[in-house]
Amino acid sequence: MSGGVDSSVAALLLKRRGYSVTGVFMKNWDSLDESGVCNTETDCEDAYRVCQSLDIPFHQVSYIKEYWHEVFSKLLKDYEKGRTPNPDILCNKHIKFNHFHKYAIDTLGADAMATGHYARTSQEDDEVFEQKTIAPQTTLFRDRFEIRNPVRMYQAADLFKDQTFFLSQISQDALRQTMFPLAGLTKDFVKKIAAKAGFHHVLKKKESMGICFIGERNFESFILEYLEPKPGNFVSLEDGVVMGTHKGWFTMTLGQRAKIGGQRDPFFVVDKDITTGDVFVAPTTNHPALFRDMMRTDRFHWVTVEPPAELVKTQMMECRFRFIHQMPLIPCTVTLNMNGSVWISLSRPVRALTPGQFAVLYKGDECLGSGKIMQLGPSEFHPAAGQRAPVSGRSAAAGAEDP
Repeated sequence: MSGGVDSSVAALLLKRRGYSVTGVFMKNWDSLDESGVCNTETDCEDAYRVCQSLDIPFHQVSYIKEYWHEVFSKLLKDYEKGRTPNPDILCNKHIKFNHFHKYAIDTLGADAMATGHYARTSQEDDEVFEQKTIAPQTTLFRDRFEIRNPVRMYQAADLFKDQTFFLSQISQDALRQTMFPLAGLTKDFVKKIAAKAGFHHVLKKKESMGICFIGERNFESFILEYLEPKPGNFVSLEDGVVMGTHKGWFTMTLGQRAKIGGQRDPFFVVDKDITTGDVFVAPTTNHPALFRDMMRTDRFHWVTVEPPAELVKTQMMECRFRFIHQMPLIPCTVTLNMNGSVWISLSRPVRALTPGQFAVLYKGDECLGSGKIMQLGPSEFHPAAGQRAPVSGRSAAAGAEDP
């Protein structure tokens, strides 16, 4: 329970359906570490008040150390390599659906864990309690005599709030023992349930939109508390002119407006060269250098463990893609590589495909899983003679085999 409206209503609905519910608040970030504004104490108090009103037990757990080692330090390494990671996906994978899942089942003795995520699985809630934990598979392909069907993950009824994007890296074992009570509800209806239940203190809160468990704050100053500044130049992609300086390529992501003093017209980050520290910029928010239609991921994480049969059989599959939560799904063709990574070819070029972000695939309303984008195909920008060609295909590829 995060102290927000979604997890509060999830607990309420489970209690109403007769389940024995325990509320747990996770603390994953030490607010004493830095000067940012952190609402952990307030959130914890809000979660406790909800548990009191529901008359259910309340626990607190701390995963500060685990979050630092398994999420935040990996995030810093990715930034240093010129990538833009997604900490929310990593947090769900490593903390909520790994450490917390084990705590719920092994320490609290729960039969299942439940969250306030907007997502759906192929299991009915009652089926969750019939699961017996089986050691995870070590082989690439499942034993043909293994009869358990994998649990699938589907988009929630509220497609705008759907959070399968953020859950696309969680393990099959955790998903098998997870309930999503809000699966069939809209956000508006959830708010009405909260109001009727008297959860006014959580209804007043703003939706959290910052980095998972770190909150909203100035990103550049935050990241520079952890990474040494590495000043470099802003370079015009079209004519190679140095236009200004920056404090480090890791403070920027592809597609964002570059903060260059003395420029009347806006310039946007279109590429980074981490060997020289140059950040390439171009005029207009829809410059062709920002548009690409092909990428390669690292080893793809399939929610059902194995790749879809169609993909294994033919090495190719049609499905749909997104790399940003709530962006429209785009038709694509996926090719499976021998090492488990995939090439994704989009039906049309997309703006600011970014190494480090996750390519999440959907077939119908099923979320198939995701893979980290490691390498980009060529952009739509075709330089004239004497103009500089983009480097990100090379710079991203240089780190393409990194873990």
